[in-house]
Amino acid sequence: MATAAATLLAASITAATAGTAAGSDRPEVDGYAPGMVAAMERDLGLTTAQAVDRLKTDESLSEKQHTIIKTLDRGYAGAWVDGDELFVAVTDKAGAAEVRAAGAKAVTVDKSLSQLDRLAAKAYRAAPRAKVAATYVDVESNSVVMEVAKGAKGAVAAAVRQAGVSAGSVSVVEVAEMPRTLINVVGGNAYYIGGSRCSVGFSATGGFVTAGHCGSRGATTSQPSGTFQVSSFPGNDYAYVNTGTDDTPVGAVNNYNGGTVNVAGSTAAAVGSTVCRSGSTTGWHCGTIQALNSSVTYPQGTVSGLIRTNVCAEPGDSGGSLLAGSQAQGLTSGGSGNCSSGGTTYFQPVGEALSAAGVSLITGGGGGTTPPPGCASQRTAFSGSLSSGGQAAKPGTTGFSMLSGTITGCLDGPTGTDFDLYLQKASGGSWTTVAQGITASSDENVRYTGTSGTYRWVVHAYSGSGSYTGGYTTP
Repeated sequence: MATAAATLLAASITAATAGTAAGSDRPEVDGYAPGMVAAMERDLGLTTAQAVDRLKTDESLSEKQHTIIKTLDRGYAGAWVDGDELFVAVTDKAGAAEVRAAGAKAVTVDKSLSQLDRLAAKAYRAAPRAKVAATYVDVESNSVVMEVAKGAKGAVAAAVRQAGVSAGSVSVVEVAEMPRTLINVVGGNAYYIGGSRCSVGFSATGGFVTAGHCGSRGATTSQPSGTFQVSSFPGNDYAYVNTGTDDTPVGAVNNYNGGTVNVAGSTAAAVGSTVCRSGSTTGWHCGTIQALNSSVTYPQGTVSGLIRTNVCAEPGDSGGSLLAGSQAQGLTSGGSGNCSSGGTTYFQPVGEALSAAGVSLITGGGGGTTPPPGCASQRTAFSGSLSSGGQAAKPGTTGFSMLSGTITGCLDGPTGTDFDLYLQKASGGSWTTVAQGITASSDENVRYTGTSGTYRWVVHAYSGSGSYTGGYTTP
């Protein structure tokens, strides 16, 4: 894998315009847009069948990853995909047994993911900022990696050691280029800010999200016209542009192959998963996720919490869409290299951008979300609003009485979030969970057959914030 530091690549209107890949008359393959499959064939050396199989496998393994993470009590140290297998790192035997029982490969390591994140932060604070290109956790080696400028390896390593971080915990690697962001990207269509060109990342309620370095709050855009209402850079690299009523946000991304890819949601993919990027300069390109929660230092400052990939990008690709299948992953922040020799590109997670702006992802080709099956037909309805990490008991903390039989429940959470639904039964003065819906989706359905007693529903905002509705039917 070619390693290079990320850089901001601002492009003016007078620069080369967006290139569009040659059209294709191939039909969609098993539900995937031909542009995505073709890009995987080109960039990853796969046949059509192999590309489709890989997409399906990655989707399944990412779902499994989310379920396992939620059931592990402690000691989680990251996960990654290798071929058709999911590997989950843990720090204890009990966790390893849970991972194997869930059908994944367990890897026992010394440090948990939270410990590695703290080490990464400590090492970064100790190092000379101007010399550090990027810092991230390599879950496969259970260590921290710091990419630094040429000739700075010794100084950075010494500073890290002086801060009390053991040499065996941090690998310091020199890179050829220092970071810069990648201006001018497309998720669906290009837009313009003064003398610069950027593009839609993903459509959201009333507008779209894109990279924060594309414009500051209050800046205006054209084609489509809009205003930056939220912008954060550095620290983060996201922005929300409100386009008003003149334009209609559509839940799709330009595949630069004569069509679009519908966006179905924003389930986060695992390390090792296949992802594809859409940008107005280089079109569709694919690769894999190398790390999550990476920190990158640009000349303008540091951005943290990024998705690191080996997808290529070039000037004009910043702000564009990163997809895993039909699931929105992130917004192009910056990178290095190019699409001739390869490179490294970082992405701002899309969920954080949506949450900061208080908007929802537009899915399914436009129009917003569709309630999960069964919600409208449930006998008793409930609703509420939660911040990320919060939970609420429904219809209340005292619960409700139920006769023996089957109870069904349904939750419709905010688009772009991960909301879970638990059914609990009162037992011995406490509540015990008897059924649950804990997929990576914002919507859940639960069905449980039990004995008479006192029950309650608990809605948990695993990630993301917003309003929810739901309902249930008792025997």
